[in-house]
Amino acid sequence: MTKERMTAFTDGVVAILITIMVLELKVPDGHDPQALLAQWPLFLAYALSYINVGLIWNNHHHILMAVEHIDGRVLWGNLAVLFWLSLLPFVTAWMGESHYAPFPTALYGVVMLCIAVCWHITVSSLIRCNGGEKSFLASAIGGRMDPKTMTSALLNIVAIPSALLGYSWAAIVCYLCIAALWIVPDRRIESKLISKT
Repeated sequence: MTKERMTAFTDGVVAILITIMVLELKVPDGHDPQALLAQWPLFLAYALSYINVGLIWNNHHHILMAVEHIDGRVLWGNLAVLFWLSLLPFVTAWMGESHYAPFPTALYGVVMLCIAVCWHITVSSLIRCNGGEKSFLASAIGGRMDPKTMTSALLNIVAIPSALLGYSWAAIVCYLCIAALWIVPDRRIESKLISKT
């Protein structure tokens, strides 16, 4: 299988997930601004998840630009990322509709943590099948222990118990920090690709 086919499949899944998430937004019961404002928890959850899906898609694109080959481990790693990503519409809707109740907010972090772990596995598999630590990708991101992925995982590990202990706002801050961390794709990959051409 070519990386282009895997990219096309991932693009299709991401497009479907975004569509599902927006369909979870309900039309307000009333016809005034207050009726719309009452929906703010759903809108915030949707916006956070939309950003997260977009960040994963964007960084997926950048990672695949830095490699030539994929193998079975990469395919399974990518499918694992997509599996956990496919749960995002469910946990997003539950978190928003519950007004950030402890368990749904913690579960959102569990899903995001699993995405981060599977992302790390996928990137490690890409490095392995493209020449190991001497590969272009490894040199671009600084090896298998990508600091952004590790920081994301740690923030989720903080967010999950925070939410369960009733500090959902602290968990949301962690989730926003993760999004801010990934908002700019890895510039090391872009600069390495530019210098390569």
